[in-house]
Amino acid sequence: MGSVVISLDAELGWGFHDLPEPPIERVESGRRGWKSMLELLDEFDVPATWAVVGHLMLEDCDADHAEYPAPDGWFDRERTDWADRKDLRFGRDLVRDILESDVAHEFASHSFSHVLFGRPETDRELAIAELERSRELAAEWDRSIDSFIYPRNSIGHRDVLAEYGITAYRGSSPTRDGVRGVFDSTIRDRSMLVTPTVDEYGLVDVPASMFLFGFEGPARTVAESIWEDPMVVLARRGIDEAARTDGLFHMWLHPNNLTHQRDDRRMRAILSHLERKRSETDLTVETMTEIAGRVTEPTMGERATARWG
Repeated sequence: MGSVVISLDAELGWGFHDLPEPPIERVESGRRGWKSMLELLDEFDVPATWAVVGHLMLEDCDADHAEYPAPDGWFDRERTDWADRKDLRFGRDLVRDILESDVAHEFASHSFSHVLFGRPETDRELAIAELERSRELAAEWDRSIDSFIYPRNSIGHRDVLAEYGITAYRGSSPTRDGVRGVFDSTIRDRSMLVTPTVDEYGLVDVPASMFLFGFEGPARTVAESIWEDPMVVLARRGIDEAARTDGLFHMWLHPNNLTHQRDDRRMRAILSHLERKRSETDLTVETMTEIAGRVTEPTMGERATARWG
């Protein structure tokens, strides 16, 4: 039985608040993309792992965070440029939409304030604070956190994740993004399937196979004018390979990647193909936690190795 995982980094303004010049179009598309992705996933009955920045779950805050062990200036944009942009700092309505969906989405963590765990300035104290606050907020919403997606895929402090009850995280992709990824897959015929593994902390690393918006700008426009959307082609390829070989294909994106209708069309084409393969084969769609459960279940160890190894 092949598997497909879709994970989303749900962050609104927090994905860009530390950047000197945030990409305005993507910042302003966060809510639109979030709602579009939920509608598409609901339409095709596809469960996804939604990793949410914890701050979005707050109703309000003073933007000071004086007792929080963050680096100097970490919350500056919340206090200045975005002081009156609650739509970028908070997203309780959007989080509620995930939790109330008819589809069994997984609620996961994307940290509290989008701290980069792999950076030297992120010490153990800050990593603990990010996990503690995220877990507290989840509990207020009657939720637990089993999976974690590192902001900007900056992996670090895995020991802290283990201490705070996390069971799975999205690991680094063995394949390249963008034009190089298209070349590797189509010309070199390189597989995009991944193998989940248990690390030294007992966490299950569920590697990414493919970032669905790694081929953008003029190159995408040219490719679509003479061929078809390369990301749709690669996603179909990965889905088909997972179904054919009983492997695992893990796609990921940010809701704010859906800035235009053509981005919606990309996702509709991918999900439509996924639906078709599910109806024709025994391909299944799983969350990161479900994958972790398969890997760590003792009685299934040999079968998991055979399935994904």
